[in-house]
Amino acid sequence: MNILAIVPAREGSKGIPKKNIYPLYNTPLIYYTIKAIQRSKLITRAILSSDSSEVIKVAKDYGLEVPFVRPSKLAQDDTPALPVVKHAVKWLEETENYKVDYIILLQPTSPLRTENHIDEALSILINSDADSLVSIVEVPHNFNPYSIMKLQGKYLSPYLLFDENKNLRQFKPVFYARNGAAIYAFTYNCLMNKHSIYGDKILPYLMEKASSIDVDDLFDLKLCEWILSSRE
Repeated sequence: MNILAIVPAREGSKGIPKKNIYPLYNTPLIYYTIKAIQRSKLITRAILSSDSSEVIKVAKDYGLEVPFVRPSKLAQDDTPALPVVKHAVKWLEETENYKVDYIILLQPTSPLRTENHIDEALSILINSDADSLVSIVEVPHNFNPYSIMKLQGKYLSPYLLFDENKNLRQFKPVFYARNGAAIYAFTYNCLMNKHSIYGDKILPYLMEKASSIDVDDLFDLKLCEWILSSRE
C-alpha cells in the first residue's frame, strides 16, 4: 500500500512574509511538518510541492523529497488545493509510474500536528469505506453560529435566531470546523475519479484545541511557541 504525503508550500504569503520557512522556536515552520512525517509509521513516501527555491532548499536540508518545481500557474493566491494535489499525483504517475492508494495533504501551517495524529487519522480512513478524512476542532462557544451577530446599518442582529430563554452555551448545538485543516487524507479514487479531496463520505478526525493552531499571523506563531515551550 502506497501512502503519499504531500506538503504544499508556495512562496507567496500575505500575512507573514515567507511564512512556510519563517522561524518558529528558532526553526523554520515547515520543519515541524517534515519531522512529523519522518516519524510516521504509515506514510510510505513524502514530497514537497513548491515554486520557491528557498523553500525547496530548506525542505531538502531537512530530508524532504522534492521531485519537481510546482508550476507558477499553480502557485497563485487564489489557487485551491485540488489542482495542486492532482498535479503532484499525476506527475509521479506519468514520470515515475508511481501509483498511490492514499494521499495525505499536510500543510506546514499546522506545526503542532504530530505523527500520532497522522497515523491515527490514516488508520481510521484505511479501515473504512470513506472517501476522505478531515481534521476538525470543536467551534468555541463564542464563535458558535448561534452566537454570531451581523451588522445591519448601525445595529446588530443575530446571524441565526435562537431562543433567548436558552441562550446559554450548554443549550447550543455543537459545531465543528476544519482546523486548517491540519490533516486532509483521501483515496486515489476520490482525488482522480471523483475530482475531489472530500468525495461523498467524509470522516471527521477530532483534534484538541492545543494541537489545532493554524498559523496565519505573528500572534499564531507566538501562541505556537508558547505551546511548544510548555510541552518541553
